Amino acid sequence: MPRNTRRDFLKLSAAGVVAASPSGWLLPQIAFAADGKATRPKACIMLHMQGGVSQHHTFTVPEYKAENQQIDTAVAGVKFCEYFPKLAARMGDICLIRGMSTGNSVHERARILMHTGYNPNGTVQYPSVGNIASAENGIADAELPNFVSVYAGSDGLGSGPLHRSVPAYLGPKHAPVPVNDPAKGIENLKTAVGLADFDDSARLLADFEEKGQLLRPSPAAAAHQANYRKALQLLHSNKMKAFDLDAEPLKAREGYGKSQFGKSLLLARRLVETGVPFVEVTLDGWDDHGGAVKNIKRRAEYMDPSISRLIDDLKVRGLFESTLIVFMSEFGRTPQLADSGYNQTLGAGHYAKAWTTWMAGGGIKGGVVIGKVDAKGGEVTDRPVNAQDFLATMCHALKIDPHKEYLSKEGRPMTFLGKNAKPVEEAF
Repeated sequence: MPRNTRRDFLKLSAAGVVAASPSGWLLPQIAFAADGKATRPKACIMLHMQGGVSQHHTFTVPEYKAENQQIDTAVAGVKFCEYFPKLAARMGDICLIRGMSTGNSVHERARILMHTGYNPNGTVQYPSVGNIASAENGIADAELPNFVSVYAGSDGLGSGPLHRSVPAYLGPKHAPVPVNDPAKGIENLKTAVGLADFDDSARLLADFEEKGQLLRPSPAAAAHQANYRKALQLLHSNKMKAFDLDAEPLKAREGYGKSQFGKSLLLARRLVETGVPFVEVTLDGWDDHGGAVKNIKRRAEYMDPSISRLIDDLKVRGLFESTLIVFMSEFGRTPQLADSGYNQTLGAGHYAKAWTTWMAGGGIKGGVVIGKVDAKGGEVTDRPVNAQDFLATMCHALKIDPHKEYLSKEGRPMTFLGKNAKPVEEAF
């Protein structure tokens, strides 16, 4: 990303960009860049659609027995479902991966695979790409968390417990901080007594727990201490205002809409703007057994404008090239395999052989389609992409080495992805 100069700063001021950040977060960023003291680390906003998105009703409409109309996008020859006109207009910014093929169609297991690159085996835990980004792109003594996981609600049929990444061998300090309601921010961060009295009690508790940990070390206790220290730091930080959506100008809030999903995207943008390197936004409810057409049409009414607004907002603030946006799920949904029957109708059942994700920003090449499927949308006919290569592509965009070695608590060398994982070159 080019260094900002004083002239750039004046241009941003004239354009209202600095004024659009009422907390003043952009001012130190620009000052550091102008002095050549620091460059902004890469960030990621991962849109996790939990339950399995039907590619046939979103971004890969099949030629055979489609249930909705196709519309043109900003890129000639590329068509989207009619429900996403605003994102279609921004296809020039999007890298569409239509050749996803992972083979795992069991909800919980597939979610772990798409976050970590590995199928769960019951003995070894693996960190997710968010945990890795926290470790590699985060700041050790940052006032705000380096990984925030935002629950954007559930719209439809649930598909098991909400996915939360585990840091595994990276340690508890890289665990995600959960936000269960974007309008409320981080829960339980208000003290019942004055902050000074609370600090005195907190010091006593910390001393007690540290002595206990020295006598009887425990991973669970270490995780609790790490979370407790993080909470204390947040209590004293003026950057907590990043979680206050009411601090955002009314016009900006209206641009993201009133849905919990839209508010989650606004929160994600505010967090990235203030330096959080990884934000995961999870919208549950995508397990569309019985058919996807009506459900996705309803969801698209708030998703299409709010995701489009996120792209535009990052551009206006000069953050698009340094912020990777990822739209993903654990798998896709069934193609038209038969004319009737449970899970045999378009978009009804689980399907991991041919489905769609996309990326934008963060140095990703826009206006690109990677992979092709057959007319029924059931087979990848060109350029399949597996989970490890998908995650390697994210790592490459975030300037993270996915093959870097870490040590487990037993001293065992571990790498995030296997040696055969490679970024999808066509995305850059």
